[in-house]
Amino acid sequence: MTSAWWSGILIASVIAPGLAGGDTIQLKDQAAVTGKILTEKKDALYLDVGYTVLNIPRNQIVKVTHSGDPEPESVPSRVNPAPAAEPATAAPGGLFAVATSTEPARSVSDLVGQLGEAVVQVRTPGGLGSGFFINEDGYLITNFHVIEGETKISIEVYHQKDGQLDRRSYKDVRIVAMNKFADLALLKVDDKDAPKFKTVALGNSDMLAQGDRVFAIGSPLGLERTVTEGILSTTSRQVNGDLFLQTTAQINPGNSGGPLFNLAGSVVGVTNMKLTFGEGLGFAIPVEMVKYFLQHRDAYAYDNDNPSNAFRYLEPPSRLKLSGAGTTDPR
Repeated sequence: MTSAWWSGILIASVIAPGLAGGDTIQLKDQAAVTGKILTEKKDALYLDVGYTVLNIPRNQIVKVTHSGDPEPESVPSRVNPAPAAEPATAAPGGLFAVATSTEPARSVSDLVGQLGEAVVQVRTPGGLGSGFFINEDGYLITNFHVIEGETKISIEVYHQKDGQLDRRSYKDVRIVAMNKFADLALLKVDDKDAPKFKTVALGNSDMLAQGDRVFAIGSPLGLERTVTEGILSTTSRQVNGDLFLQTTAQINPGNSGGPLFNLAGSVVGVTNMKLTFGEGLGFAIPVEMVKYFLQHRDAYAYDNDNPSNAFRYLEPPSRLKLSGAGTTDPR
């Protein structure tokens, strides 16, 4: 960041209090700017502070408060408060929740304690992978290649109870929908004694920028609840015609199907592969593709009569028969 940009911020922070009722942008290092937001772009905000317009990079913004937003209620301070995950709202259809606002970055240790219970291990006779709950009724996302060709699936979940972890296995798991080409699958836990599950919210991968910090939770090589952290190397790496998030967070066999989080605690991708001949070259499916898959899940509905295919084909119409002849129409 240049000194000129900082000098503009320092001047604005002095003049800004006079702009009553304006939008407030909380910056790193305890600085704040108040004015009118003219436009919001992926990598920057443009703020009118009265005498000039500031171009504020997204990576310097901690929080944005729009004019008219209710003031937060004051709460008694406490030692080491546990921050909540990013606020979320239900998406159309109610199957999953999406993050609704940009929250300050939090530490990975705080977020893992809140989000880890929603991340699970997916087991099949042919191997294992990871997944995560998007709905408290037991709907979860994983990779298609984790469950490809399998119908006997179990889920290992670590429930937090009285500060302890209680590992439980759920074996009545069915495939709801799957898309081989996007490498995504939607599963449902149908165990009769299953509780309400902890869930995670889906973020917005379109708002990501190169260099953003991210972390993954999964079961690499069967090591449950493993956490790896890194940055986004690029947000649009093309592999075999598809675009992926590339990250330095370590991704290994067993991580497949697990979530890639931002530091606001929302899912921005689904980890699915790495380059075996290099280090720090992991890839994840952007969460926007996951949302599309979920919103159009009826088109990818799993057909129990054809377990190797995600699509159901209708029977072709039978040929008309000649009346009383018992033979097909020669046309």
